[in-house]
Amino acid sequence: MKLFKQIMSIILVIALFASFNFSIWFLLTRRCYDNYGTTTMAKMIELENYMPFDENSLIVKLDSDFKITENMPVLDGATALLPIYSAVINAVYPEDCVIHDGEDFTADSAMQYKNTLRGYKAIVDGDTDILFCAGPSAAQAEYAKEKGVELEYVPIGKEAFVFLVNSKNPVEDLSQEEIRGIYAGRYKNWKDVGGANRVINPLTRLEGSGSQTALVNFLGNEKIGRKSPLAFLGGTLGFSFRYYVEGIVGNSGVKMVSVDGVYPDVENIKNGSYPIVSQFYAIYRKDNTNENIQPLIDWLLSEEGQYIIEESGYVGIN
Repeated sequence: MKLFKQIMSIILVIALFASFNFSIWFLLTRRCYDNYGTTTMAKMIELENYMPFDENSLIVKLDSDFKITENMPVLDGATALLPIYSAVINAVYPEDCVIHDGEDFTADSAMQYKNTLRGYKAIVDGDTDILFCAGPSAAQAEYAKEKGVELEYVPIGKEAFVFLVNSKNPVEDLSQEEIRGIYAGRYKNWKDVGGANRVINPLTRLEGSGSQTALVNFLGNEKIGRKSPLAFLGGTLGFSFRYYVEGIVGNSGVKMVSVDGVYPDVENIKNGSYPIVSQFYAIYRKDNTNENIQPLIDWLLSEEGQYIIEESGYVGIN
């Protein structure tokens, strides 16, 4: 009987600890981890789904007559633009130029995957020939200036910068002034912008990431203010680029909101009615002597290159 009571006491203690941990997770941790979906986090693309020369790859497959078989420019880029430059390699380069050791691309591979944060350093340092990316942050531009490197930015496509809320959030539209006010700290509750009585949790990303740079550019002279101390319990406002949300991550738990009454779809990007549209670029060093950079840039702006951009889910520059 005594042993039975001891066992029951141990089981009761374990149950109490388990209940306590579950309560903390349900009330706090769960809200922080997946409040408005993993799309609002620094979720990375699944590389194996977008590799060139793979019959199961999700990239656009184009059989082009334009080929580069020697002195191939090394291509790298932002996470969201991986489907584009992978498709370019698939269309133009020979298959044996891409070397992946199971963990990373080797130094002699014509394809790299450093994303925006490391990609700008790589292009300045000369480790990459063409970087597919949005414009640089102030720190990234300063790094190039410190190294005495001048970069050439060739616009090759357009994309909408979008804001995200939980799919259950009743807010469907925000004005630019309201979004800036949320990040500046003037609006701290969703009821201030037509939503429920709930604290707003405006998310930010790592400095130097493409989407964080886009946010800073959008905010202009507005500085990011302090959140409410209870923001982690509130409803999140996140941000990203349209196709990354719709075509790559695809999370039904979040929704994009209209801005100034205009929804961020392809048609509204093309006709110019959506107010926050960013160009993305093929970027290279002006002093790069690789003779195949300019022909590849010209091809990117051709009908075939723009076909890859549009069929990958983005909007062509023209």
